[in-house]
Amino acid sequence: MRSFIKRNILLYVRDKVAVFFSLFAVLILIALYVVFLNDLIAEVIPDLPDKNALLMTWFIAGIIAVTTMTTTLGAFGTFVEDRANQTILDFYVSPISKAKIVIGYICSALFVGGCMSFITFVIAYGYLLIFGNISLTLLQIFLMTGTIFLSVLASASIVLFLVSFFHTSNAFAAASMVIGTLIGFLAGIYIPIGNFPEYLQTIIKLFPISHAASLFRQILMEETIISAFTNAPADVIDTFQYNMGIRYVFNGKTLANFMSIGYLVITTIVFTILSLLNMRRIQKKK
Repeated sequence: MRSFIKRNILLYVRDKVAVFFSLFAVLILIALYVVFLNDLIAEVIPDLPDKNALLMTWFIAGIIAVTTMTTTLGAFGTFVEDRANQTILDFYVSPISKAKIVIGYICSALFVGGCMSFITFVIAYGYLLIFGNISLTLLQIFLMTGTIFLSVLASASIVLFLVSFFHTSNAFAAASMVIGTLIGFLAGIYIPIGNFPEYLQTIIKLFPISHAASLFRQILMEETIISAFTNAPADVIDTFQYNMGIRYVFNGKTLANFMSIGYLVITTIVFTILSLLNMRRIQKKK
């Protein structure tokens, strides 16, 4: 199975178009941020001593969250293409069991998503060090790495469920474009969540990757929030964090970090089970 996983990873890396489109949503976000989102969001944030640093870390946290899903989605393109070309049927008659073949696709997607997301984090951290004079502790780097891994797991389970319905490369490409466009909105990155009406805020809070974005923001923005809100009342800090999606509120109570982590874990388990059941149903029809 190791060679099968390696084969899937190499196919993804060699397909420059697949790599580009897996990062397409990230590139769109960066372009939008440079063109007008920076000024738009800056108007929402009050004038604070470290306003630019707050904006920078808030946006980068969202970029990393988006990357965990889009790169994982791109990696599953090999699975869809193998089904479209019926190459997967050749694998089914090989000595490898069907379960191991599916696990191979999942493992390769996790590897690609994890590596690409971590590389994005390293580049972003370098940017923060050079242009924002912002450094992270070893504990914060460890927490970021762990959250990236958890976010990739949740993303892979959701994406696996979605791609289990696709049988053509065209359908997958169209869905990738839609997902890449929507994910920035669903993760509360285009506009701070506090600017949306209640029903849209609820939708964003229910989207699993928005919880990963919240965890990323808490880690990356910890020091800048402390320096920006020195001597500020606790309710002012809380309001800022709620409006910017750094922390979420349900039924008037602040959502604890362990609950966001638990939500991502539950998402991974539920969507993985649903994906396997759906693929088994499709195989029985054939």
